Amino acid sequence: MSEISFDDFLKVDIRVGKVVRAEPYPEARKPAIKMWIDFGDEIGERKTSAQITAHYDPATLVGKQVMAVVNFPPRQIGRFMSEVLVLGLPDESGEIVLIGPDGDVPVGGRMH
Repeated sequence: MSEISFDDFLKVDIRVGKVVRAEPYPEARKPAIKMWIDFGDEIGERKTSAQITAHYDPATLVGKQVMAVVNFPPRQIGRFMSEVLVLGLPDESGEIVLIGPDGDVPVGGRMH
């Protein structure tokens, strides 16, 4: 594991957002879900896709608060442009479980 400085860590802008829309992404190479996430007035709504179908379906994601890196450049994922990277951790089977706050917090809040 390589070390980074605290200043390097501060360059990564991790914010909380609320999923406002989600739909299946069957065109992806691996099963995925497309999400539109509201990050508040400063950042607005951004979209992403994630391979999270083992634990989530689109209907249950709407309204969920998630953590995401919002300052990576957009990345083309198949025919879909991903604008943020949602954060998660693998379970025992390697399937991703999303990271979010324990309770409701204002959207757009930056992780400290």
